[in-house]
Amino acid sequence: GDLHSLAITADGSVWSWGDGDCGKLGHGDQQNQLLPKKVEAFAGQRVVAVSAGVDHSVAITADGAVFAWGEGEYGCLGHGEDLSNQLLPKRVEAWA
Repeated sequence: GDLHSLAITADGSVWSWGDGDCGKLGHGDQQNQLLPKKVEAFAGQRVVAVSAGVDHSVAITADGAVFAWGEGEYGCLGHGEDLSNQLLPKRVEAWA
């Protein structure tokens, strides 16, 4: 991302750090993280891909589910009419 980073560990956990504006780190708040912090919303799931945008993040789980969080303006999260910022990963229903 522009000011944040995402990583996947060997067990499929997602970690994020950096600028927390708009909730793009996925920890339920907008706090900056100076060190990598596990995104607990994915507990029990194996994430296989992540992408960090300017103010949003996306993840794909092993079962093919797509999750997006962070700034919702302009529909960039794919949540339809809900253009609100998402502080936690939210499943994109278009592929549910």
